[in-house]
Amino acid sequence: MTGDNELLQVEQVIERLITRYPSFPPADIELIVRTVHKRFADVRIHDFVPLLVEKAARQSISDRLAEPDSRDGTDTLIAN
Repeated sequence: MTGDNELLQVEQVIERLITRYPSFPPADIELIVRTVHKRFADVRIHDFVPLLVEKAARQSISDRLAEPDSRDGTDTLIAN
């Protein structure tokens, strides 16, 4: 997978998650996806990175929505 193709797919992940979670701030979704994506920067094989990013971001968003006093959840995202 080329870097450009991976970045395009990550953008598509952001759009899908914004659609899937309309009550969650889009800027926060983008921050979560980009933060998760950075975790995969040094992997040797990038073929499944967008899929893994989407799965991890969905879990992160769902966890934050389940928190009763969750605002944007970015402080815990960065701490992880």
